[in-house]
Amino acid sequence: MIERLPTINKRLANKVRHILEINKAERHIRGGEATRKKYKDSKENGEK
Repeated sequence: MIERLPTINKRLANKVRHILEINKAERHIRGGEATRKKYKDSKENGEK
């Protein structure tokens, strides 16, 4: 997408690039939250 889209539609390519950059910057936070929730849920259920 990042390589071919600019040749097709530059405006859309810029929007997509912006969204992908935001997602890339935030994914480590979402992963940490998912891991914390996983272990919190397993602790509440008495699992290891």
